[in-house]
Amino acid sequence: MHISEGIMTAPMLAGGAVLTAAGVAAGLRKMETARICQVAVLTAAFFVGSLIHVPIGPSSAHLMLCGLLGLILGWAAFPAILVGLFLQAVMFGYGGLMVLGVNTFNMALPAVAVFYLCRQGIKSNDAKWVFVWGFTAGAGAMFLAGILLAGSLYSAGREFKPVVELILIVHLPVMIIEGLVTGWAVVFLRKVRPEIFQIYLMFPKEKESLSCQWAK
Repeated sequence: MHISEGIMTAPMLAGGAVLTAAGVAAGLRKMETARICQVAVLTAAFFVGSLIHVPIGPSSAHLMLCGLLGLILGWAAFPAILVGLFLQAVMFGYGGLMVLGVNTFNMALPAVAVFYLCRQGIKSNDAKWVFVWGFTAGAGAMFLAGILLAGSLYSAGREFKPVVELILIVHLPVMIIEGLVTGWAVVFLRKVRPEIFQIYLMFPKEKESLSCQWAK
């Protein structure tokens, strides 16, 4: 879901940068030092997962894992996704530095959204419901990201309307795959590391300390 450089207008680039800066600031403000290793591991997972992509006009289709990042990190998904996209832009030329703000916002906002919408569901003691809510988080984050991507491209010019329609169609099967991967990952993590879902950055009363041993 990377938008290539040279597509967006200056106001859209500026708006994306401002909104992303606000999201990153919120994530960093709520992030505890003990969670840096956890955020780093999930940033790496996002970086690797979204490397395998299929170019579609001025954008691309690929797995994002934003739903999983959102469920675990909350608002810290903003700095995690920003770092991942920055490294991809610098190392492989995916997206670009000029559109970094827009791309980050389009992927990080859905992650935060599913954090609020699905976090209670994954607390269920029934593995089936945990999978359902994990699937919903993964597929939902992909769906919301697709809507934001479509809106961004459409605002850049009506000539991108056919491309927008193609991107949305191509992302339908990717959305299902993303949901399945996220659902299985959430069920697995609930079994082996359930404590990572008990730490919510926006709710200080629910915080618990988590050492860097999680990353080992």
